[in-house]
Amino acid sequence: MENKLVIYNTLSRKKEIFKAIKPPFVGLYVCGPTVYGDTHLGHARPAITFDLLFRYLKHLGYNVRYVRNITDVGHLENDADEGEDKVAKKARIEQLEPMEVVQHYTNMYHENMRKLNVLPPSIEPQASGHIIEQQQMAQAIFDKGYAYESNGSVYFDVEKYNKENNYGKLSGRNIEELLTTTRQLEGQDEKKNPFDFALWKKANPEHIMRWPSKWSIGFPGWHLECSVMSTKYLGEEFDIHGGGMDLLFPHHECEIAQTKIANGKESVKYWMHNNMITINGKKMGKSLGNSISLDEFFEGTHDLLKKAYAPMTIRFFILQAHYRSTVDFSNEALQAAEKGLQRLWNAIETIDKIEVTEKTTINTDEFEKKCYDAMNDDLNSPILIANLFDGVKMINSIADGKEKITADDLTKLKNIYHLFVYDILGFKMEETDRSDNKVYKQVVDLLLNLRLDAKSKNDFETADKIRNELHKLGFVVKDKKDGFEWELEGK
Repeated sequence: MENKLVIYNTLSRKKEIFKAIKPPFVGLYVCGPTVYGDTHLGHARPAITFDLLFRYLKHLGYNVRYVRNITDVGHLENDADEGEDKVAKKARIEQLEPMEVVQHYTNMYHENMRKLNVLPPSIEPQASGHIIEQQQMAQAIFDKGYAYESNGSVYFDVEKYNKENNYGKLSGRNIEELLTTTRQLEGQDEKKNPFDFALWKKANPEHIMRWPSKWSIGFPGWHLECSVMSTKYLGEEFDIHGGGMDLLFPHHECEIAQTKIANGKESVKYWMHNNMITINGKKMGKSLGNSISLDEFFEGTHDLLKKAYAPMTIRFFILQAHYRSTVDFSNEALQAAEKGLQRLWNAIETIDKIEVTEKTTINTDEFEKKCYDAMNDDLNSPILIANLFDGVKMINSIADGKEKITADDLTKLKNIYHLFVYDILGFKMEETDRSDNKVYKQVVDLLLNLRLDAKSKNDFETADKIRNELHKLGFVVKDKKDGFEWELEGK
């Protein structure tokens, strides 16, 4: 298949035709979670976004090595170089070993990803498993004169780097102006400049997670882990680095700088960033106290939720928006996603009931092309879903006899929906979504047969009551000459 995939490169700020460095292989690195708490909706968006990319690249025939890290050390509070390690703080509060905290929340993250049908990465390295490599990269930067030691800690010299390079080119920050306006802070701490970032931090006596180094007993800086693990598993130059928009600065900016100095070249060809999930227009996050865990969504236990929402509803809700646009949470939006997903399931079930004819009045080739065009346009999942909904109307018209379809075109139509709904968008029909569930179907059929029996006896009051009560529960009943048909509302 000819590759026509176009992706938006954050670095160039434009859409570019994707061309792998060493086709047919693709190196994909995505910043994973810091495992010190529940998995939240904000964690789901990058996971689902890059799962979509992973699935589509594989469909295009690429051999993808997908690396998604686990941050279990070095990420301090407020993303700063001072303060307490997020994992260590959780361990202290809960009186656990830090690795107990890591294992517990990593397991929780994996289970939530499984429910969301997010494919596991090819490699999932942990920061604590690469301490030696992080020390080696810090030493390489130090040896080249772009890092300095201060009281046992090692910092990257941003000002020196910026004289020859553009620190801020990914995020669009004017670092020279920022450096000028913050010079008054010099001398107030151990850094030469407030924007310098830690490659290695000397541990305070109360700091739990610590390792020996030539500089001090301490721990690596947060930014260093991704530079180390991405280049270790994908090479000094690789194709795509992804993550949330909140990581643009300083995390990814720091990655570019330290990797370039350590390896003598920039490692990433394409940078891709998903946007944020908001609630009432504000970023949803733990630090803001307005986040909702995925388990709370699945169980409906948060005060902001009117009901529980299935994992596939959450996935549909996220993919209804383009990955570079914000998604604003509301119960109404989730309920609309729930109904929209049900429309797809109803349509897929309807395909199996369609009777073929000798002629066709639909163009499956054109329909397939529209679906590919959407995916090739920077993974435009909302346009793809809109095209699939247009296809739902076409399926219903065929089922109602308004359009005709041959056996070959029907097979192709089935394959299109299987490919884009299941394989690429990654939806899976959960048991609660299945209107063909045996017990569920039998109960509804039993009620409607009782309604038919009441009608045959001219007991229209009972017949109407059964129909009305089912309607309140969201069922649409269609009377047919030879009986009835029913479906959940939303088709």
